[in-house]
Amino acid sequence: METPDRPLEIIWDITYACPLRCFHCYSESGRRPSRQLERDEMLRAADAVIAMRPYGVCLAGGEPLLVPGVLDVAGRMTAAGVRVSLFTGGWTLRPQMVGDLARTAARVSVSLDGATAEVHDRVRGRRGSFDRAMDALALLDAAARERRLAGDGPLSFGIDCVVVRSNFDQIDQFCTDIAPRFPELEYVSFGAVIPEGLASRTGVVEHELLSDAQVALLGSREFTRRLRALAPPSVQVSATDNLALQMHPDRPFLPVLQVEPDGAVRAMPAYEGTVGNLLTDPPERLWERALERWRDPFVVETLRSVHTMEQWAEATRKIDYRFGSDADRARIDRRPHFAPTA
Repeated sequence: METPDRPLEIIWDITYACPLRCFHCYSESGRRPSRQLERDEMLRAADAVIAMRPYGVCLAGGEPLLVPGVLDVAGRMTAAGVRVSLFTGGWTLRPQMVGDLARTAARVSVSLDGATAEVHDRVRGRRGSFDRAMDALALLDAAARERRLAGDGPLSFGIDCVVVRSNFDQIDQFCTDIAPRFPELEYVSFGAVIPEGLASRTGVVEHELLSDAQVALLGSREFTRRLRALAPPSVQVSATDNLALQMHPDRPFLPVLQVEPDGAVRAMPAYEGTVGNLLTDPPERLWERALERWRDPFVVETLRSVHTMEQWAEATRKIDYRFGSDADRARIDRRPHFAPTA
């Protein structure tokens, strides 16, 4: 497969600030400085993203809706023809934001990691987070209906679920119980938890990382077809094993970059280690450095031996420690121990 001359997708964790404390948080948000840029610098970073000519940009975090000016950033990229999607836990979504969201983002995904408050709140680390997420979905649903009836542009929104052991048995309920509550809901997406960030901790790996059999099920077409049959016909249901993010050297190439809040660019989206900054380095050079990292002998050797989820988690820890900064390694060393609750 020919290597693209640019990233086709960019994930921008626009802040590390977050009201939630998810035990599997990839970016360890809420546990580290927010590092978000001022509005003018964010717009400069957005222009650098545009210069990289990606097909799409995902605004994530942390909680993007905590960032003043985030919708100005989304609008800047949308006006340049870049498809913008935004992920939110729903805690901070307010009615006055919805109109601007509809104008500046191609889609809005609400993170829901349990079909019940008990499971979702445990995964997300804050009581009441399920109710806030459901309120956000109801708000988006009402706004989407209003826009449709008024003949305005559509408001595309859906549910994104990170599948861990705690919620694996609730997957069907998302389709049969949650999706029907929101008539304008467009999609429900299920993705296997990635052993990245806090999800690469040994405790999470032992108790919440999916088994290889569960991952295989999520990646099967038959499983997705069964879920689609359970959901309302208007709702698109997808499921993925997320193994593409492993970036295994024997797997198809994944042209994705991840950007940290201050514009620092990670070479590999599921691993620590930056290769420059959007605000200081030419876009083409950042992409070249990313390609160099993927081909680094240590990366290739470490990932080529990965055949199971537990081995992936071990490889993540090795790569993070090898290419992360001193601050990254210090943060890894002080990660809190994960103890599952009943």
